[in-house]
Amino acid sequence: MSMNKVIACVDGAAHTASVCDAAIWAAHRLSAPLEFLHAIDRHPEHAPVTDFSGSIGLGAQESLLHELGELDEKRSTLALRHGRELLTGVVRRAREAGVGEVDSRQRHGGLVDSLVDLEPEARLFVLGQHPHAASSGRLHLDHNVERAIRSLKRPVLVASADFKTPQRIAIAFDGSPTGRTMVETVARSPLLIGIACTIVMTGTETVQMLNHQAWARTVLVAAGFSVELVTLPGEPESALVPWMKSSAIDLLVMGAYGHSRVRHLIVGSTTTTLLRTSPVPVLVLR
Repeated sequence: MSMNKVIACVDGAAHTASVCDAAIWAAHRLSAPLEFLHAIDRHPEHAPVTDFSGSIGLGAQESLLHELGELDEKRSTLALRHGRELLTGVVRRAREAGVGEVDSRQRHGGLVDSLVDLEPEARLFVLGQHPHAASSGRLHLDHNVERAIRSLKRPVLVASADFKTPQRIAIAFDGSPTGRTMVETVARSPLLIGIACTIVMTGTETVQMLNHQAWARTVLVAAGFSVELVTLPGEPESALVPWMKSSAIDLLVMGAYGHSRVRHLIVGSTTTTLLRTSPVPVLVLR
């Protein structure tokens, strides 16, 4: 069993191709095996069919329960077949892209529970960014993405609608101990080495901020990165997205559980906002 896998979660939704391509890119960069996961959620919050027995008339009870059972069995069979065909397709795509070691796995149960179970085998998880419309008309992020980021200690790469090989990355940095750990992780990992990098901080420029930026630049340049420094006025959720769109950024890197403003990138509304609105994939590091 490899303890160094890139594990990509696929479900056949709109961003499946993007997840697949992001995982292929990561597996190449990390020289790591790639495994695709399809989790079939049994929706335990739904009542089992036997719970309907009390509301079904005596004469119809047996036949209706039989039909409900057949329907449930048919749905399960279709879900399994859909998953197998989906996994076959993404494995073929990865092999055609030159990934040497590719596998797939299908599991029953919630996605996040499955990811937590598989975490000892993983080096990186890749998920899709699946915002959906609520009744208010506002977009909300798929709760699986938020729960996964909160539950997992491994890095999580959240793929957006379209994935392209990153040519320029942005690192959201605040100078906190967690932010410094993130920078050191980027410097050590082969995932991003050699890609042009911009260290971006938000707020009012101060001497302390300049010192933080200088430290981060020194660490990354020593690791072989080409580094630019940018300071944006305002808050991360309002400043980063338009700047990324105008600056040809291909990937945003964020640290988890930071302090100051960037603390909210993971534990508050800012994380949800950026994961929902980012025009590029987001790599969250712990």
